[in-house]
Amino acid sequence: MTNRLGYFTIDTPDLDKARAFYSALLGWTFDDANSNPTYAHVRATGAVGEVPFGLRKGERKDFPNLYIQVADVHALCARVNALGGRASMPAESETGLSAIICDDQGVSLSLWQPAPGLVD
Repeated sequence: MTNRLGYFTIDTPDLDKARAFYSALLGWTFDDANSNPTYAHVRATGAVGEVPFGLRKGERKDFPNLYIQVADVHALCARVNALGGRASMPAESETGLSAIICDDQGVSLSLWQPAPGLVD
């Protein structure tokens, strides 16, 4: 499904402490196969409508990083700029392309175009 929340991350300065905290608080378990030293992927439960997410090592923020799943990140970045916002150059990773955008009021979120075959 496009143009909806595709996934999100929560930034934390200490990934191991955050894993322990959320595991104890909410019972989250982590998918080590899809994690690395700077990212801990929360194991999916298989619930209908579940949005994938994880913890990311970085500067602490008071809000999560929201990634809106889109079909064409380059086209939408151009559209953001045309509408008076700002868009970063899309970055490529194993999971696809992503770009941070700010709307015309300075509110930011990210766009995410999944890698082929990653999602239905």
